[in-house]
Amino acid sequence: MTIGVRRRMGVEERRQQLIGVALELFSQRSPDEVSIDEIASAAGISRPLVYHYFPGKLSLYEAALKRASEDLAERFVEPQEGPLGVRLLRVMRRFFDFVDDHGPGFSALMRGGPAVGSSRTNALVDSVRQAAYVQVLAHLGVQDPPARLELVVRSWISLVESTALIWLDGRRIPRQELEAQLVNDFVALTAVSAARDDEMGALLRRVLREEPADGPFADLAARLGSLAS
Repeated sequence: MTIGVRRRMGVEERRQQLIGVALELFSQRSPDEVSIDEIASAAGISRPLVYHYFPGKLSLYEAALKRASEDLAERFVEPQEGPLGVRLLRVMRRFFDFVDDHGPGFSALMRGGPAVGSSRTNALVDSVRQAAYVQVLAHLGVQDPPARLELVVRSWISLVESTALIWLDGRRIPRQELEAQLVNDFVALTAVSAARDDEMGALLRRVLREEPADGPFADLAARLGSLAS
């Protein structure tokens, strides 16, 4: 008879395992509802051993949020090729893949969860928003954005975040429709600003010139046209 031997993990390997286990559990239930005992059991170790690697639940929670925030920020990375509308639609699909797979964890990340008031948690959330902001500017080909453009981009990122949180509460709108709507929301916000600012107007005209007839921005224009008529 062969007796199985449990492989001994190094410190960093064990830490990463515990973070992965915590993220998996947080994707199913709110971090508030997940105990250290559950994390230890899922990892196949004792409760005291969890505390050997993390001083407490908050430190493990923050480490899990850090990994989740890095993953979420990467969802906004997209090759800067092709029409902007199509690029943003791919970004939204990847973003909602994350939201769909990590619902409770996503809510905890954006709302603070058990780490409400933690400066580290707030910094993680801000890092996701800043990464998204930088990526959108890169897609627009703008390095030094004017004030109105900064307002539009940051407002849109906040809209994406709040829309995802609302959608998780019942998922009453088909996900694909919501992704397309958020892409349309971006050009709509830009258009409102462009109506009052020549620089924004020039940016919008440049973006629209590169859009195909069957792209998401053209689809929005056609739908608005049908409403007006």
